[in-house]
Amino acid sequence: MTASLTLLDKQSSHLGASSIIKVRFFIFPGIQMLDLAGPLAVFEIAQQHGARAYELETVSLSGGQIPCSNGLSLDSKRMNGSPTDTLIVTGSDEMAAVCDCSDTLNALRGAAVDANRIVSVCTGAFLLASAGLLDGRKVTTHWRFVEAFRQQYPKVILDPERIYLRDGQVWSSAGISSGIDLALALVEDDFGESIARLVAQDLVVYLRRPGGQSQYSELLQTQARSERMSLVINYARAHLDQDLSVEALATVASLSPRQFARVFRAETGQTPAKAIELLRVRSAQVLIENHYSQSLEEIAQVSGFMDLERMRRSFIRLLGRPPQTIRREAKERML
Repeated sequence: MTASLTLLDKQSSHLGASSIIKVRFFIFPGIQMLDLAGPLAVFEIAQQHGARAYELETVSLSGGQIPCSNGLSLDSKRMNGSPTDTLIVTGSDEMAAVCDCSDTLNALRGAAVDANRIVSVCTGAFLLASAGLLDGRKVTTHWRFVEAFRQQYPKVILDPERIYLRDGQVWSSAGISSGIDLALALVEDDFGESIARLVAQDLVVYLRRPGGQSQYSELLQTQARSERMSLVINYARAHLDQDLSVEALATVASLSPRQFARVFRAETGQTPAKAIELLRVRSAQVLIENHYSQSLEEIAQVSGFMDLERMRRSFIRLLGRPPQTIRREAKERML
């Protein structure tokens, strides 16, 4: 049985250059190195672009050398009671031992009390949930571990489709590389979009992945076995507000419409129309949840729905909720 700990959400705001933000990465034996290295690179590069306020540190329960899943070791300091602005918990394919360690769970609970943000990367959500820090919160984790997470932590509200999400002071990301997406969002929360965009450009990644923040829509790209279909998916993501009919996409693929539809479904498991609808819904969802200055009508246009009613129907069909509800919930989480 997991302990329950209530976290009091704290208002975040863009910070001045003189502020110091202490970011501590909690690591443990067997961690996936990219869970640490990806977000760490984001904060490092942010400092090069004027956000010089990050104080970065890797910590562990006892300190010293911590072996990673790839056989390499990382140095760490012993986790103590010093204040932490942002506590980031990394993940691993093997979480059972660390989740069963009472000393680790108690240390995380103590660190969480004063932290402004509690963050999990990939399966790091298992560790925070074991510490009772996620009860009643909406989080995400890697799609491969969704069923196990639901069975072990029924008090946590799991959204398995999101690449990353925020619920108050709790932030979580899905797969390993999505820790980079989450870290970019944290930099934007601290220093604004312009700094985050410069970091994304240096890393040669998207500030916000086109097509929305969905693990499953991202899997479309992975499932496309041929370079031709990958090209089509990338084209669609970059042109959501344009004609993406079977005929238009077939032209991009240099195939006849009939050939294209057959090959696309064979490689991705979806019809072109369903895939495009999913990409548009996820793109619109990101804008709705993060850009309150844009009206729903404007978002419907730029996402390719053309009108709000068409977008509303797609949202209800794929997400079970209309855009208005999603925006209201996003605003409430920010309070």
